[in-house]
Amino acid sequence: MSRLDDMLRELCPEGVEYKELQEVFTIRNGYTPSKDTPEFWQNGTIPWFRMEDIRENGRILSDSIQHITPEAVKGELFPANSIIVATSATIGEHALLTVDALANQRFTFLTRKEPYLKKLDIRFFFYVCDLLDEWCKQNTTLGNFNSVEMTKFRKYKFPIPPLSVQSEIVKILDNFTELAAELAAELAARNRQYGYYRDELLTFCDDVPMVTLGEIAEITDGTHRTPKYQESGVPFLSIKDMVSGRLDFSNTKFISANEHAELIRRCKPEKGDLLLSKIGTTGVPAIIDTMSEFSIFVSLALLKPNTGRINIRYLKYIITSESVQLQCRLNTKGSANKNWVIRDIAQTKIPLPPMAEQERIANTLDRFDTLTTDIATGLPAEIAARQKQYEYYRDKLLTFEEKAA
Repeated sequence: MSRLDDMLRELCPEGVEYKELQEVFTIRNGYTPSKDTPEFWQNGTIPWFRMEDIRENGRILSDSIQHITPEAVKGELFPANSIIVATSATIGEHALLTVDALANQRFTFLTRKEPYLKKLDIRFFFYVCDLLDEWCKQNTTLGNFNSVEMTKFRKYKFPIPPLSVQSEIVKILDNFTELAAELAAELAARNRQYGYYRDELLTFCDDVPMVTLGEIAEITDGTHRTPKYQESGVPFLSIKDMVSGRLDFSNTKFISANEHAELIRRCKPEKGDLLLSKIGTTGVPAIIDTMSEFSIFVSLALLKPNTGRINIRYLKYIITSESVQLQCRLNTKGSANKNWVIRDIAQTKIPLPPMAEQERIANTLDRFDTLTTDIATGLPAEIAARQKQYEYYRDKLLTFEEKAA
């Protein structure tokens, strides 16, 4: 930081230039070629990026999950070293593309104009986009999908310090990123180890009976109508309130006590029950560990177990096993908005060993689960601490005194 301060005093004593996005970048939207035209997709070689690519492969992308053919391209491809920013639907994500490519219409492409190719290090702007992501979340319009206010987006101002300063900042932030990647890789290795032992523990001989979820639990789902939200009241949970297999009440919406009383006549979540995601991201379980009352949306199923036959913690773990997840994938309906319907959830088969064996398995897997997912201990806590450290230094490094016009 001291070296950087010296550079700023020497190179830009009067402050740093700020520019609007529209001045520095060509700004264009992505698009989706017609799915009804096979020649646009069959044997495609051109990367076509979606949000799934960021979720699976991170924010620096050299290839995509899906590809299109040259016949699908309107005009020219977006050039390598463009940034894609999610400006509708899932807002607050970005990626640096290292190849000529396309992306779907949820993304806006930012491609440097010729005068700025040697003035703006794209890796520096890649880090600036962390701040742009947060700005986008705060500047949206309402509709069927949330979308960023694009007139304001084009006028978003960001700093362009001298290239040597940009390079120094990139070097510092790259070091933080590499350390975080190493910790994430270690956590991934622990998760693979956990998955191996989980599947070993949840694989049984033929003498263990198989039952359906409908035989050992009463299964319902949340309300199919969108309630009337209000500033406070009874929490109303949907799939977004399930984080890493746990309930998170920090950003929940609220409904009135009267509406809650009406909804729980049909579906009443209680401590010791299990919630299961059934729309969008399907097959993720979470045990209800609170006495607080709340209602749920249709994206969640509620399983009330027969506690004389099944241990709730064992039930959570068996649902995460490969055998149950395979049944979930095979029986999920739809593509854009996946749905694991109640009827198929109830028909899902699980092994049911004696209660003592269920308890032993649950205790063993609890220890692995604590190591890999408990935010208060172990690797996840260290990763969270490093992320906070990164954000602190990123914000300091990317904040400059603006040069007077």
